[in-house]
Amino acid sequence: MLPVEQLQEIISASNNIVFFGGAGVSTESGIPDFRSVDGLYNQRYKYPPEVMLSYTFYREHTAEFYDFYREKLLCPTAKPNAAHFKLAELEAAGKLKAVITQNIDGLHQMAGSKTVLELHGSVKRNYCQSCQAFYDDAFILQSTGVPTCECGGVIKPDVVLYEEGLSQETMQRSMEFIAKADVLIVGGTSLVVYPAAGMIDYYRGRQLVLINRGATHSDKKAKLLIQESIGEVLGRISLA
Repeated sequence: MLPVEQLQEIISASNNIVFFGGAGVSTESGIPDFRSVDGLYNQRYKYPPEVMLSYTFYREHTAEFYDFYREKLLCPTAKPNAAHFKLAELEAAGKLKAVITQNIDGLHQMAGSKTVLELHGSVKRNYCQSCQAFYDDAFILQSTGVPTCECGGVIKPDVVLYEEGLSQETMQRSMEFIAKADVLIVGGTSLVVYPAAGMIDYYRGRQLVLINRGATHSDKKAKLLIQESIGEVLGRISLA
């Protein structure tokens, strides 16, 4: 039996699936990742990307932070791909309970997913540091220099920067969904970014599915391992 046929059987037999995804889910929509050959870590800037995306850099070099942020993290033309749409369909059909993502692009919600836990925040949400007024990503993209609120306060993206901790509430909800899942599908992640990658250790079931182009340190734990495009794989899954 082909791997995709095995995945089809697993999905068809379960109504308690959780999906945990990483950058590979979004790269197929044209959003650059960090660690690939063409990723941000392998491009040349005045400072390393991890420095420019740190909380200290945001506080001390806010204008430079936003120049980099607008150019590299805001992708207004990106659209959901087959993986995003299939996950939304699985949720609508009552089979998928939650999407847990390390991505910050909001593409899961754009595709129709409702229960999305964003471990690293979202570029779609931005808040004034003084009055907490909300601003969307379009406002940030159209602004210049340091975006400020009507009250005069500086706006900060609701994105977890380096040196910042993940939301404990989001982490806790994610761990609960994973612990209760019958099937855990992990896709588009090399499982090297912690603490997010450690989330799958809370899975107690025996139906771990790993879909990723490259190898991960959890490959041996998987009941089903598929080293192909996440979009192509999920795009072949039927709900009939």
